Amino acid sequence: MDGRTAKLRISTKIACLYGAILFVMLCLMSFVTGLGIYFSYYNQAEKELEITMHNVERHIDDETAFTRNFWRDDPIMPGVILRVTDVSGQLMIDTDSRYPSIDEIDDGVVRKKPLWANREMQVSKVHNMIIYHSRLTTVYRGELLQLHFYRTITADESFLRTLQYSVLALTVVSFLLALFVGYFMSNRILQPIRTMTKLVRKIEIERMDRRVPVPASHDELSELADTFNHMLDRLETGLKKQQRFVSDASHELRTPVTVILGYSDLLSRWGRSDKDVLDEGIASIHSEAVDMQQLIEKLLFLARADQKRQVLHKENLELSELVEDVMKKMKLVEKDHTVELRRNDEGEIYADPVTMRQMIRVFLQNSSKYTPKGGHIWADSHRSEDGKSMILELADDGIGIAKENQEKIFERFYRVDSSRTKDGGVGGTGLGLSIARWIAEQHDIDIAIESDLGKGTKFILTIPLVS
Repeated sequence: MDGRTAKLRISTKIACLYGAILFVMLCLMSFVTGLGIYFSYYNQAEKELEITMHNVERHIDDETAFTRNFWRDDPIMPGVILRVTDVSGQLMIDTDSRYPSIDEIDDGVVRKKPLWANREMQVSKVHNMIIYHSRLTTVYRGELLQLHFYRTITADESFLRTLQYSVLALTVVSFLLALFVGYFMSNRILQPIRTMTKLVRKIEIERMDRRVPVPASHDELSELADTFNHMLDRLETGLKKQQRFVSDASHELRTPVTVILGYSDLLSRWGRSDKDVLDEGIASIHSEAVDMQQLIEKLLFLARADQKRQVLHKENLELSELVEDVMKKMKLVEKDHTVELRRNDEGEIYADPVTMRQMIRVFLQNSSKYTPKGGHIWADSHRSEDGKSMILELADDGIGIAKENQEKIFERFYRVDSSRTKDGGVGGTGLGLSIARWIAEQHDIDIAIESDLGKGTKFILTIPLVS
């Protein structure tokens, strides 16, 4: 497709395409129709000539030709002319004296016969007539005779020529009419698409609430409008999440940066002379830097996950060993709670060991944050009833989660009301459970929550076993 064709509107392309198809079909139909007319004329004339020749030959063989019985039997088909001449060319019998003479017909023989004409017969054009004829030489009663059989194809050759021109003109007119009507109809059909295009051009990032009107007819255009509106819904949702994510990330980073700037200003004034201020400033700056590092690492993890660039190295793992290892390390670092590994059945899973440990730690750390000192944190791993998966329960007897908040806790930067947390508030970024849910989705792990306020929380992970 060249550049000029590529710049044409779709309606013009459709009109040209269908116009060209119709033109080819009309030309083909005209050709077949004309061919059929000529073939029908010549075929009918050929059959009548052959029947007449056969009848005459039969009477010659019976030696009853040209007698009263011959003419009474009417062997000559209607429209066929018979002329009989002797060796010298003298005309002996003529069934139509008004017909063009033998010499005129012989002089008008067409050298290049039409394709539909019999090769053993001749075609002559005399004045405005087309004549189909054949000659038969025979001996009758000891005399050599020539039998001339003639059949008129048309008495008005210009009629067929006029018919051909008329069909050709009708083909051209039909093509132009089809081109015009096709362009008009395609313009009307594609008008809703142009309307959609104009409206889509007006939709910008700042005005994502606008939608394409869906046509009343249930056709491809309504499907296109529905699909586009669905895409806009997802884009708007994604944009809102992105804006919220950026806002929350900025808010989370602003606090440690403000603290670091405050302590650095404090150290620049009194840190050189006051050792207590120096120690306090260094400790606070270090703590905030660690928090910022963890936040940035989590943000990078989620960013790679959103861009599908987070690489997982899955392998066959023994889940009981992985759970035992994570719980053992949890016991070493956890001083304010009782950590217990209860049932721990064996089961082989296909997973990435690093992210699986990370996911389990997220749930355990969440339990640690929202469980008062002296509380209990435990894990329980056992096979499901159908034997196709492992059920890993990570539970605590902490403050619990309200029913209306249980779906929200997996949203990024979401944290429950600080008044329900221990000591009036719990630190954290609100990204851990979002990361845990992403890891679970990548391993086809189903997450369920059982929790009530003041009665603790239990996360139930259904992990597929290796087949």
